[in-house]
Amino acid sequence: MLLAGRNAVVYGGAGAVGGAVARAFARAGAAVHLAGRTPGTLDAVASDIRAAGGTATTTALDALDELAVDRFTERVADDAGSLDISVNLIGVGDVQGTPLAEMSAADFEQPVVTAVRSTFLTARAAARQMIRQRSGVILTFGGGGHRNPIRDYSIGGFVVALAAVDAMRRQLAAELGGYGIRVLTIESGGLLETVPPADRPRIEPLIVAPTMLGRTATLADIGNVAVFAASDLAASLTGTILNTSCGASTD
Repeated sequence: MLLAGRNAVVYGGAGAVGGAVARAFARAGAAVHLAGRTPGTLDAVASDIRAAGGTATTTALDALDELAVDRFTERVADDAGSLDISVNLIGVGDVQGTPLAEMSAADFEQPVVTAVRSTFLTARAAARQMIRQRSGVILTFGGGGHRNPIRDYSIGGFVVALAAVDAMRRQLAAELGGYGIRVLTIESGGLLETVPPADRPRIEPLIVAPTMLGRTATLADIGNVAVFAASDLAASLTGTILNTSCGASTD
């Protein structure tokens, strides 16, 4: 098993992407520590993992709460003996469909502030533990915020948020590489499974048409790539994007 004996923290572990990654980590042998704001949905993912023979714990917290993130990370490292993988998959609450010229400053800022603050806090907390053990993997999700703007549909501050997280990933990788810590982003061109059914007729052409494979990545695809990124098979990869856009982006 690629992640046997490793401890993985998944922020936003009750969401569609977070749950898929958490289940994939557990199938690969990692002990998964789920964090999020809603205990009931976290418990449902943890129950699935345990029913399949995996190991999972849950903690209710807000990834924007500096003290809560620091305490949680320290507790995982102390109780489990290590913190080997940390991934931030919380939702950023972006407002979509409103052109930037018509959007309020608050709506524009929300995904930027949420993504940047939560990524910084969770990565910083993980890095402090990983520096001591001189190993670890920090993953972010989204990527590609610096290229390919969408012309026919506005996603507000979300692209700006992705670009900021991309810049943070590069800087973290540069600063932490000497400690054996890898920092990677999993890029998606959009996941059709996460789009509400009522919105799919409008959204599907926008995210499927640019792909080369005629489809978007699935949640299972994201989970598999996350396992690879966190494993020793990707030991030479850091500071870069793992592109799961099905060809919508070519870099």
